[in-house]
Amino acid sequence: MTFRATILTLYPEMFPGPLATALAGRALREARWSLDAVNIRDAATDRHRTVDDTPAGGGAGMVLRADVVARALDPHCDGRPVLAMTPRGRPLTQARVRDLAAGPGAVVLCGRFEGFDERLFEARAIEEVSIGDFILSGGEMAALVLLDACVRLLPGVMGAASSGDEESFESGLLEYPHYTRPVEWEGRTIPEVLRSGDHARIAAWRQSRAEIDTRLRRPDLWERHEGARVGSPSGARQRTEDD
Repeated sequence: MTFRATILTLYPEMFPGPLATALAGRALREARWSLDAVNIRDAATDRHRTVDDTPAGGGAGMVLRADVVARALDPHCDGRPVLAMTPRGRPLTQARVRDLAAGPGAVVLCGRFEGFDERLFEARAIEEVSIGDFILSGGEMAALVLLDACVRLLPGVMGAASSGDEESFESGLLEYPHYTRPVEWEGRTIPEVLRSGDHARIAAWRQSRAEIDTRLRRPDLWERHEGARVGSPSGARQRTEDD
């Protein structure tokens, strides 16, 4: 099954963009996934190809019209999840990325201006997604991020099947730090444990560093991780380094 991505945007020339390079680009050339960029303006009915209008109630900016966007979207609603990239959406998580990558693909709406007419979300099954608490000029860059996260998880895209198993967020923690040659650089050496050849010690060190770094850098992730461990189905609380 090929992962199919359909992007609805006012700027189809932005795609595939960086997704035509590196792992994603190679996978695209190998037909492990496909990408189709659709211009929302093609669904406009007036001679000016109007896609937006002023906000009801007044205010700055313009709002994408529900009727035009729906007309552009409907021909592509074939059972794939429909996502709208918007700062008002739920934060994108690695778990959601895994779910999407395991499916047939996605239809992605890229917002512009002040966003979409809210009635679009009331009338269509659309998942609103945010990639962070900041504002972009439009949803296109967010869509590129979403697709890159999904494509790298497709079968055969990464070199080894286990390449992503221990990455940040896969286990609810940040990834442990990495080192490589030279052993010494500017007076700093690779930790001895990583040079010991003792795989059990190395695994324990990596787990400990992942937990420490997550607790210090992302207390929100650490709180969720600890909550998940305490609330395990068996009811048993796993030991932590502080126990």
